[in-house]
Amino acid sequence: MPIILPATLVTAAACAVLSVWMAMRIGQLRRARKIWVGDGGDPAMVARMRAQANFVEYAPFVLILLGLLELAKGPSVWAWSYGLVFIIARICHVFGMDGWKPGRMAGAILTMIILLLLAGECAWVAFSTPYVTAPMAVTLPSQG
Repeated sequence: MPIILPATLVTAAACAVLSVWMAMRIGQLRRARKIWVGDGGDPAMVARMRAQANFVEYAPFVLILLGLLELAKGPSVWAWSYGLVFIIARICHVFGMDGWKPGRMAGAILTMIILLLLAGECAWVAFSTPYVTAPMAVTLPSQG
């Protein structure tokens, strides 16, 4: 059976691994600083929590748009590129939130660019591709 949405599947898997990695980093800092609930007013904890929250805010949109685009057009180099750049952007953002200033800016800008490119391409496909109206009723074969 051929794989449907391969770029989306790989990107979603990478997102899951990235999310677990970010959660582990938060857990390590919690243990080291003895912060069991919330951020404890610790700037490093706030930064790590916001990096993960920011990821969770953008990843669903990217994955949905990527999946819909791949479903509409099939796998492409562009779909793989969008997924790869998004993952790299989010890794840069994580390190940027830890203090590597270029990483935060690069991660944020690349994420926005990927999101806009995906939205634009999805809209282009939707408005430029002829579509067929789905049937209003389904006829089942007779059991005779």
